[in-house]
Amino acid sequence: MHILFLTDNFPPETNAPASRTYEHSLEWVRLGHQVTVVTCAPNFPQGRVFSGYTNKIWQTEIVNGIKVIRVWTFIAANEGFIKRSLDYVSFMLSSFVASFFIKDVHVIIGTSPQFFTAISAYFTSLVKRRPWVFELRDIWPESIQAVGALRNRKVIRLLEKVELFLYRKSNKVIAVTDSFKTNLVSRGVDKNKVSVITNGVDMSRFFPLDKDACLLEKFNLSGKFVVGFIGTHGMAHALDTVIEAAEIFQNTQYNNKITFLFIGDGAEKKKLVESVNYMNLRNVIFIDSVQKNEIQKYWSLLDVSVIHLKKTSLFKTVIPSKLFECMGMGLPVLHGVEGESAEIVKRFDMGLTFEPESKYDLVDKILLLLDSSEMLLRFQVNSLKASEHFERKNLARKMVDEINLVL
Repeated sequence: MHILFLTDNFPPETNAPASRTYEHSLEWVRLGHQVTVVTCAPNFPQGRVFSGYTNKIWQTEIVNGIKVIRVWTFIAANEGFIKRSLDYVSFMLSSFVASFFIKDVHVIIGTSPQFFTAISAYFTSLVKRRPWVFELRDIWPESIQAVGALRNRKVIRLLEKVELFLYRKSNKVIAVTDSFKTNLVSRGVDKNKVSVITNGVDMSRFFPLDKDACLLEKFNLSGKFVVGFIGTHGMAHALDTVIEAAEIFQNTQYNNKITFLFIGDGAEKKKLVESVNYMNLRNVIFIDSVQKNEIQKYWSLLDVSVIHLKKTSLFKTVIPSKLFECMGMGLPVLHGVEGESAEIVKRFDMGLTFEPESKYDLVDKILLLLDSSEMLLRFQVNSLKASEHFERKNLARKMVDEINLVL
């Protein structure tokens, strides 16, 4: 089978969409399938093209058996709805044009969260007369409403009509959470065409490691209890809550025992750094995004991983992908997300939940872990056990089985 996959995120970008697409595609190639990925020059999250790449009309590379075609897009940092929309629309057009030159395709996959890529997949399927699959990683435009990035009701209603049109026109919708499927079915989408393939973890890359001695020395973390956030620093993550928790700890007896470590980039990072400097916090360290093959060393520094999203009903339906990486690393989590993902944390007894955007609840839960090494060890063991239920290879194979149903 020849799978044509349209996505605007792909390695060397290290965000969740890039990792999911790459790891699934890699497994499909191992299973004997041909995979062509159409993407853009890597630039997320800073909105700057990565070193070694250029933003041009067409460039091709082979990545571990996956044919990767990179097309031109309007590149902008995640700052403002208009600029981001130009980025999305340009990829929609460029990827559609590129698809004309890709022969003998059996199925097309278009992935979200924004659905302009799915629009490209839909029109590509019409031209090639092949089925297409909508991989639903986020409910859009509802998600951008939730973070306050879009408030124009007329625009929102138009985008919602396009959204429902795409669900109905796709041959299959593969959602990443059960809540997403429930949402679609409640809005009239045929439940038989919606399947759920959650995110997962590549257990060949993520597994328990001793704390990296060189990094401990470099960042002066020896003997510290490290509370870490690894990932995009975006509007949805409301990381000011974690910063405010760090401020509280700076004025306690634990000040010299705990460090808050932020690794990654995003639209809100500059503001967060400015806040830390303004508050003169000495227990917070920021590290820029690191290479995909280096990230495990940084994960090893953490004693507990914070997962956090804004307190809104929409985020009750999502499962942050870093939850699965925590499982692979055998890390306890402090989980500030309500809903389906919180139920996973409780079911596998792999950490503590706290109320989103509540710095005081977060502080209380950190104190519980600081004062109970037995609890911390229990969460470490259970987190690793949970990873067996979300192994990426098995999920990739399950997704191929679902794709085969539309051929």
